[in-house]
Amino acid sequence: MYIMSAVNDTKLNSAMFLLTGVTGQEDIHLWISIPFCFIYVFSILGNSTILFIIKTDPSLHEPMYIFLSMLAVTDLGLLISTIPTILGMYLFNSREISLDACFAQLFFIHSFAIIESSILLLMAFDRFVAISNPLRYASILTLPRIFKMGLVCVLRGVAVSFPFPFLLKRFQYCRVNVLSHSYCLHQDVMKLACSDITVNYIYGLFLTASTVGFDLLPIFLSYVMILKTVLSVASHTECLRALNTCVSHLCAVLLFYTPDIGLALIHRLGKGSSPLLQIVLGYIYLLVPPLMNPIVYSVNSKHLRGRIIRVFVK
Repeated sequence: MYIMSAVNDTKLNSAMFLLTGVTGQEDIHLWISIPFCFIYVFSILGNSTILFIIKTDPSLHEPMYIFLSMLAVTDLGLLISTIPTILGMYLFNSREISLDACFAQLFFIHSFAIIESSILLLMAFDRFVAISNPLRYASILTLPRIFKMGLVCVLRGVAVSFPFPFLLKRFQYCRVNVLSHSYCLHQDVMKLACSDITVNYIYGLFLTASTVGFDLLPIFLSYVMILKTVLSVASHTECLRALNTCVSHLCAVLLFYTPDIGLALIHRLGKGSSPLLQIVLGYIYLLVPPLMNPIVYSVNSKHLRGRIIRVFVK
């Protein structure tokens, strides 16, 4: 009934998009909102705790933890970008989102996602330098250099996402403007346009390929070099200790890139794929990394885990 009213109202249809929750489960959306609320609370609490501890503990002012704090800030930005529409829809059944609000949201989502991808690349470089050239680790990854690298990550994310709202704003949206998710993505919105979307499709495909190729390939190569270095170490204990420092980062890479690549493939190639799979994968892509990254790093880092325990025990 809601979709039919949108079809009949041309003015609304040209100025609004309709968000989608879990298809076929609209009656229990309020109950579905409960796990989402817990995910947001624990994710924000976890990342904020990581930031607080790294800021207040001078012994954690090392490159690895500074990069981790960058990752935590990016995850918080990603969470804040999606809270209004996801919780608004499930808690208050607020399905409508204006074109401008949608374009702004997708700009921030894509920007933070690309920034996170860049930071994961920097963290791979950090592990590579720490294991392959430990004597020059502090001289290579100085604070000014880390700051510049972080700034480049932010500028890159903003620059490549900046064209998205303008590429979408030039279209007319005369179809039933029902999105596939409860938030806005470029690849989802562009399919609702009544115009030729070739430019958007090529730019989006190029961006996905270049992001994955530019970030994921060097990450893979860095771990090849790390393995080569580690296997040349005579001591089995030192070998395991070196590899153990990479476990958290490998988990973060898998948590981020697996749903990212899967969602990109479904949007572009999976025309006959299950809508439920697309919805679930979309939530995993945006919500699971910010939830799991603080847990993974806290469990694997003895020093960080000890500081967290002391904070909460007090």
